[in-house]
Amino acid sequence: MSGFGWWVRDSWEMVLRNLIHIKRTPELLLDVTLSPIMFVLLFNFVFGGAIDVGAEGGGDANYINYMMSGIFVQTIAFAGIYTSVLLANDLQKGMIDRFRSLPMSQSSVLTGHTLTDLLRAMLAIVIMFIVGVLVGFRPEGGILGNLAAIGLMLLFGFALSWVGVAAGALVRAPEPSRASSSPSSSRSPSSAAPSCGPTPCRTGCNGSPSASR
Repeated sequence: MSGFGWWVRDSWEMVLRNLIHIKRTPELLLDVTLSPIMFVLLFNFVFGGAIDVGAEGGGDANYINYMMSGIFVQTIAFAGIYTSVLLANDLQKGMIDRFRSLPMSQSSVLTGHTLTDLLRAMLAIVIMFIVGVLVGFRPEGGILGNLAAIGLMLLFGFALSWVGVAAGALVRAPEPSRASSSPSSSRSPSSAAPSCGPTPCRTGCNGSPSASR
């Protein structure tokens, strides 16, 4: 088997290891299952009747059409915490040192973490899409446009998981890793239009990757 083939096989083994870890600790899926449902329902029913998004809400000026794109990206950003926390946990417990002593591709450990994060992001998108449609979300752009948007979100989540790898390797402890990932979504304008706030807030929100428009 070639070097690339070994890397693919080792990466898949790391993905399976992470999935087994999730199976034994299902709480690790709360941020991509329960949290997205809470975000969608909370923002839609609490802010939906109080905020006028106008044309940004689609043809029927529906608030949830404005909100969902930002919630999608915000949830994927939060899901990226998993990579940094799990890698830092492996470093703290000495698992990385054990992997280094095995005849395996060293980079497959990191690739396995990021691919697992990609699977978690896919689960979060499916759950949010279903819940959103049930409460009134009507995506525009056609099938191809929506598939392209989902692909772009997954690429964003995959790239962000590598940022999580760097954070986990630097701090080397789960608790700081969890805290270091939270600012990525703190400027999200997904719940209200940036025009509702003062100039400094509008500038920050317009530059946020979780901007709805």
